Amino acid sequence: MSGTAAIEIEGLGKRYGRTVGVEGVGLSVAAGEVFGLLGPNGAGKTTVLRCLAGLLRPTAGRVRALGLDPIADHRALAPRLGYLPGELRLYPELTGRRTLDLLADLQGTPTPRRAELCERLGLTAAVLGRPVREYSRGMKQKLGLVQALQHEPELVVLDEPTEGLDPLVQESFFELLAEARAAGRTVLLSSHVLPEVQRACERVAIVRAGRLVTVRAVTELREARARRVRLVFGDGRGPRPLGRADRWSPRWSGTGDRVELLVPPSEVLAALRGLLALPVTDLTVEEAGLDEAFLDLYREAPGDPSATAAPDAGVGPVSGHVPGPGPASGSTEEES
Repeated sequence: MSGTAAIEIEGLGKRYGRTVGVEGVGLSVAAGEVFGLLGPNGAGKTTVLRCLAGLLRPTAGRVRALGLDPIADHRALAPRLGYLPGELRLYPELTGRRTLDLLADLQGTPTPRRAELCERLGLTAAVLGRPVREYSRGMKQKLGLVQALQHEPELVVLDEPTEGLDPLVQESFFELLAEARAAGRTVLLSSHVLPEVQRACERVAIVRAGRLVTVRAVTELREARARRVRLVFGDGRGPRPLGRADRWSPRWSGTGDRVELLVPPSEVLAALRGLLALPVTDLTVEEAGLDEAFLDLYREAPGDPSATAAPDAGVGPVSGHVPGPGPASGSTEEES
């Protein structure tokens, strides 16, 4: 792995009794990179992030964050790491302001960006003065983002960061990601929301059933996968045979005058020759999004029923023991 890597994971395995959480995961994320970890709920993403944040002890393998062991070097890593868990659980009786103070104390570092971040995310003085039990899901998520970024960490680990955020706040979040990249900070973003990963990340790792499917550049994934071909017919006949193009699973509109196909890049020209012989009034060809590439890779990857994700054991809420640099754990009910 590269000497400039901010994250190094080799052969990571985590078991919960006989159940496999993740197995054989290897990643290297360069310093200053915004990297995406993709997979549906239950794929093992959160297990990887918790091992990286020092909240879980791996069963096998090696994990390094900024060159440090997340568990053995916790005191040295904590001030340099910002972590947002997928399920942020906080003391309900504390105010938002006191919560940020507590989490800053746990990080053991000043918080030069707190006021700026609160303003940009809409956490006013009045909101911060209220107890967390009165907060909505979105307000708690904003608080979680502030605590993860307020101390200007070198490495930011975010688990489903846009959950509960309204569209305007999501825009502010993506601006913060762009600024982090420009400042040379490293971000590991875990999500099952493909458009946000496509927008924010340079490379992605795709996880399925606790195992790594692939690590690719987002542009490479998109370019290697199908093209979206859309046709409009003007003769009013409705759905019809498309010849050889029928093998690309055409999806017809309700009125039957429009159809969409996903065609492999190498076959687009041949497909167009055949389709243009039909009474087409409009035709567009687009590069498919990351969602199509993701689904293609998931279909191609071999399944393994034994590698089912499991709930994380021994990770308490922030109001109890904090076993690693992250201020709060995720839910123990579902692994994502």
